[in-house]
Amino acid sequence: MPSSSILFTFLALSLTILCSNAQGPPSPGYYPSSKISPITFSQGFRNLWGPQHQRLDQNSLTIWLDSNSGSGFKSLHSYKSGYFGAAIKLQPGYTAGVITCLYLSNNQDHPGNHDEIDIEFLGTTPGKPYVLQTNVYMRGSGDGNIIGREMQFHLWFDPTQNFHNYAILWKPNEIIFLVDDVPIRRYPRKIDATYPSRPMYLYGSIWDASTWATEGGKYKADYKFQPFVGRYTNFKLQGCTIESPASCQSPSVSAGYGSLSPQQYRAMQWVQNNYMIYNYCHDPRRNHNLIPEC
Repeated sequence: MPSSSILFTFLALSLTILCSNAQGPPSPGYYPSSKISPITFSQGFRNLWGPQHQRLDQNSLTIWLDSNSGSGFKSLHSYKSGYFGAAIKLQPGYTAGVITCLYLSNNQDHPGNHDEIDIEFLGTTPGKPYVLQTNVYMRGSGDGNIIGREMQFHLWFDPTQNFHNYAILWKPNEIIFLVDDVPIRRYPRKIDATYPSRPMYLYGSIWDASTWATEGGKYKADYKFQPFVGRYTNFKLQGCTIESPASCQSPSVSAGYGSLSPQQYRAMQWVQNNYMIYNYCHDPRRNHNLIPEC
């Protein structure tokens, strides 16, 4: 085949792959967020810190970070399991060193020995995509031995252009991370020691993590670009609080299946094949004796 034909074939194949990816993931077939009614911010949350850096307009919450402070909010109740979500819109441009996040934690109840389930957007530099980091860890902060279980992704859309729904479904036997109802990660309960089971609150915040957030701390927060803004709306919060009866059950992640359906697994595999950029289980630098679930 002439070289020009080879080049044409390669370009055509590349374009086909790009167009396929641009269409987004396969349909998951089931949409958990549609089963849960949204709540107003005041129905489910309160300001935790940086009140002067937080503005509520109807049911849209804006929080921001500048050289004086960031801001955070916290759910009114502590939960044993449930569906926890919000639509989030990120700031474009230079956001290196800045974390915008939605996460479950019991740090205030167990300082230095807490559990956490994270959705974190790691700020970036112009021309480079945001990194969506998911993380799970147990009893692991303050002692210098935090054992993270990070999986990182790029997204198949620009998260600065529109609001998109991000959620954590935390159940007694599994954790599912979802983006626009598409599962991107499943963390099953394999052994009790590697699964968070103590009650947690839901938090959101924006803060300076210059030491590690962007390319391992290579790029820092630059306050000539301040304020750095995170926008939240469409809050979804449904689960079993610490006051709920023992019979309480969390929302289902699928219809007719104990866990993800085959269609949801295919959608998740598509995301992981095309957009996952880091998996702690495959990192040769990690001490795998500390992550037995891998």
